[in-house]
Amino acid sequence: MYLFHRPFQFLSQQQSVKSACVGLAIVAVLWVGNSAQAQLPTARSGEVVPRDVRELYDRGLQYLATSQKEDGSWPGGDTGPGITGLAMMVFLASGEDPNFGLYSNHVRRALRNIISTQNTNTGIIGSSMYHHGFSMLALSEAYGTVDDRHLWTDAAKGENHISIGQSLELAVRAALTSQKKNSQGGWRYSPESNDSDTSVSGSVLVGLLAARNAGIEVPDVAIDRAISYFKAMTSKSGQVAYAGGFGGFDESIARISIGTLVYSIAHRKDLPQFKATIAYLSARIETQPNQWPEYARYYQAQALFQGNVEAWEKWNKLLVRQLKAAQQADGSVKSDHGPGLGTAMSMLALALNYRFLPIYER
Repeated sequence: MYLFHRPFQFLSQQQSVKSACVGLAIVAVLWVGNSAQAQLPTARSGEVVPRDVRELYDRGLQYLATSQKEDGSWPGGDTGPGITGLAMMVFLASGEDPNFGLYSNHVRRALRNIISTQNTNTGIIGSSMYHHGFSMLALSEAYGTVDDRHLWTDAAKGENHISIGQSLELAVRAALTSQKKNSQGGWRYSPESNDSDTSVSGSVLVGLLAARNAGIEVPDVAIDRAISYFKAMTSKSGQVAYAGGFGGFDESIARISIGTLVYSIAHRKDLPQFKATIAYLSARIETQPNQWPEYARYYQAQALFQGNVEAWEKWNKLLVRQLKAAQQADGSVKSDHGPGLGTAMSMLALALNYRFLPIYER
């Protein structure tokens, strides 16, 4: 799995559907005294979020807020709309009002960046299906919560001033077109690829499932084909291979988490493959990934939360300890792919404690 190393590409908005699905995702800002720092709200379960989690998340938010470029992206290491989308979701997951809250300008800048990089002919966002999948997820989470009337008002004039809903539906159509060209039913780096890998396929499939959750039409046959691909790549032990046919199974916590997550949010928990992958993860919550730790954290948090909440609660305590040690003084989290990606994925792993993103609902 080479995350972002290689080149990473309308219908009506269905406003009433999307509002019903995601309109309650973001709550009002909670202020303490006259402080300029907004305090993060409590989790939906009604339990108070631990102070150390709030402090870690707030520092991560502040880093992303202060380091964002004027064009909406983040500097350092790998860049692109997929990374911009992940970072934007950290703001959406904070509980701030995305239209008038403390980080509303950051959200709008990021959305304009994502939409501006979309090829309006093909619908592909960015230079790889990695970027496309994560961007599609970010657009899905923003759809129904960010008011389009405020999106382009302060932006430089340009040709690609389409709405969030139009961009998302165009992106969904592009992902479906790419899948139809793929003999294995998944996706790889190029939208023209005939083979697949579980890492890229996971990012695109989660994006499609989030779009469906937001009210965008995604045919069952497309989801079924992608799930069939993941089933073929999952061993009886619960390990998930990277690419090719059967075989190549190893201890990749990231890929096993991806498999668990897509089975969960596609409502396929009855599958033996899901039962195998969640059992594998649940028995190894203290196992540390050999590489790309921020990528593994991002998916493992969601997989355990969706599949075994008791295991997630234990793993989450370990995550907090890890991030306390990993977070830098400026709030960033280092990564081989740059602090923007490292911070975004690490904070999104923590964001399960708040559960404001629709994709995090169980």
